[in-house]
Amino acid sequence: MAISVLVKIALGADSGPHEVICQVAGSGWRMSARRFKELVFECHGLQGVLQRYALTFMNQAARSSACNRMHDVNQRLARWLLLVHDRVLNDEFGLTQEYLSEMLGVRRPSVSLAAQTLQHAGLINYRWGRITVLDRLGLEDAACEDYRQTVDEYENVFSPRI
Repeated sequence: MAISVLVKIALGADSGPHEVICQVAGSGWRMSARRFKELVFECHGLQGVLQRYALTFMNQAARSSACNRMHDVNQRLARWLLLVHDRVLNDEFGLTQEYLSEMLGVRRPSVSLAAQTLQHAGLINYRWGRITVLDRLGLEDAACEDYRQTVDEYENVFSPRI
């Protein structure tokens, strides 16, 4: 989410109506908006990366919206867990049912049932806000096609060009 704030600044906005949250514990860097604007102006390569990111971010947001409307909660949870797994580079991470319900647009009991389904299938272990991915390939099979489309788009846009 913080990356989208960087894109807003790079596109000329000084602020916006959005709150920045960290979805999963980890580390990060901090820089003033003023300095970031200076770097965007000075570095054309950074401008290009941010423009490509803005496009893929908007496409992912649109795809997520359609996914939330079209696919069942088990597929959506598997998709969301895979997207988090891709970014944290660790098989275990912390996410509460409350937070997952907000991300998936469903009530907490729906998250509980979906997590139990994925756990009974041997794909994840879910205990007290800690999720462990046990079977990555199985989780990919359980996810809707939107996961693969999102990954393919990011790889296409950001893979090194020869």
